[in-house]
Amino acid sequence: MNHPDIVVIGAGIAGASLGAELAGDANVLMLEMEDRPGYHASGRSVAFWEETYGGPAIQPLTTASGPMLASPDPDFHEGSLLSPRRTLHIGRAADEDARDAMIAAFAGKVDLQIIDPSTLVPGLRPEWTLGLLEASCQDIDVAALHQAYLRQFRRRGGQLRLSAGLESARREGDGWRIETRDGTIHCGMLINAAGAWADAVALRCGVPPVGIMPLRRTVVQLRVPTLPSPDLPLVMDLREQFYFKPEGQGRVWLTPHDEEPSPPCDAAPEELAVAQAIARFGEAVDWPIGGIDHEWAGLRSFAPDRVPVYGFEPEELRFFWFAGQGGFGFQTAPAAALLAAALVKGKATPSAIAGIDAALYRPERFR
Repeated sequence: MNHPDIVVIGAGIAGASLGAELAGDANVLMLEMEDRPGYHASGRSVAFWEETYGGPAIQPLTTASGPMLASPDPDFHEGSLLSPRRTLHIGRAADEDARDAMIAAFAGKVDLQIIDPSTLVPGLRPEWTLGLLEASCQDIDVAALHQAYLRQFRRRGGQLRLSAGLESARREGDGWRIETRDGTIHCGMLINAAGAWADAVALRCGVPPVGIMPLRRTVVQLRVPTLPSPDLPLVMDLREQFYFKPEGQGRVWLTPHDEEPSPPCDAAPEELAVAQAIARFGEAVDWPIGGIDHEWAGLRSFAPDRVPVYGFEPEELRFFWFAGQGGFGFQTAPAAALLAAALVKGKATPSAIAGIDAALYRPERFR
């Protein structure tokens, strides 16, 4: 595998899903700089599938992925990767414009129902009078999904090298010469699925960056002994100041919805963000907090327009972008991987993603 057809940089959900779709038709080698795949953003997901999350440009990918996550091929994964959750978007009286804008943005695409939020969340403080129910939201078994793609990748002949980060690459003949910690590799095509490191990888290959910006997101796991039920909905603030969801009995995952610019790194939570999360949680519900079990941070990586980047670099047609998936990598993985694989192979998109416009995601928009 020192002369594969394709090298995929990154073994998180982006690289694993696209690698799995390509491995049956080409010799594919996946390079991961860490000693285990999915260490960074993919290993720190809050793990839900929500059609409105990310906005109208992400929704077609999420919606198309839903059936594939709910009823995967048994050879891929036995049983559904989704479980019921629901989302309740909440707001105060002054947030009516945000609620109405959300309804308008997803009209005819996602079922959103105006509701009294107190009927679904006992202990919600009385000023939260606006509610919008998104009943389709479900939890994702993200670890199982990631492992299913890695299994499929290996089963189809793909090879994964860990602790083998790309150090540099240059065009050589009709392909690439890649230098890694693990030696030199020659390949015909290079796929950049490096998440927060996507722009850095491009620069190491002599390709101009597209402006991928890593943004730190903090998550706190709280003990809430009086949590009314582990089956409560995911609760999201219409003004995007926080969201939280139950995680088993007596525990909640909570984020202040922070987006702090960061260099690509092993992200760690900051005390201020943790404090903001807890303060905003206390402003939303009257639930005594028993303490913090765990806190962590991950990097959500966005292109300047916050839309993923899928496609060949216009000036270098043996370099393919599969990056900028923000916090939506898992919920869009099946559709995004099928779309990107069709672009790589030069084939028509399969029926499962019919109607998704690939042009929306191409890197040409930055050139």
